Amino acid sequence: MNKLVVFDCDGTLVDSQHSICTAMVRAFEEAKLTPPERLATLAVVGLSLPVAMARLLPDAESDFHDHLAERYKRAFHALRQENAVSEPLYPGIADLVEELDDAGWLLGVATGKSDRGLTLCLTHHGLFDRFVTLQTADRHPSKPHPSMLQTAMTEAGAMPESTVMIGDTSFDIDMGLAAGARTIGVGWGYHAPDDLAAAGAHAVAMDSRELRGHIGAP
Repeated sequence: MNKLVVFDCDGTLVDSQHSICTAMVRAFEEAKLTPPERLATLAVVGLSLPVAMARLLPDAESDFHDHLAERYKRAFHALRQENAVSEPLYPGIADLVEELDDAGWLLGVATGKSDRGLTLCLTHHGLFDRFVTLQTADRHPSKPHPSMLQTAMTEAGAMPESTVMIGDTSFDIDMGLAAGARTIGVGWGYHAPDDLAAAGAHAVAMDSRELRGHIGAP
């Protein structure tokens, strides 16, 4: 039976909060709105952009959420053009991905990023070829809907009982549980460890070494 580990990206593999928050501020300012506080922005990381905008502006119409999502995309693209995007890997992640791959785990990503954004990020860090399945918000409903994880399992030929979902938000944990996978939260991202535990994570890791221990043998 194939064993699959699926990672979230932002807040789990890479720390992209500076770029995300900067793009959000630009998007809101261009729309002549007061930007959300940093913690409010981080609280919606991982959701598809229109859903995130709806969380930040619950009284606005859905068309405006879509409009603001497009402004955010343009703002993030502008940051790339300015060579100002910062998405460093968290400590130990590159070694962990390599170790899991070499040990026979199949690896995937399920993220609120776009296809293009995820490809650029993984390629920049030399990790793209380590992953057999990449699922993004471009082709799926927003987390916590299980579509991304279900498709990852299908592409990898893995069953829910042999799949581990790893993420830093309650959205990741909810998605994993909805798909029947084992879930592990990481305490270095954008939701508090207590929130991950409360969401039902089977374990919460505070560093990459602890995460490897929770994943277990292939």
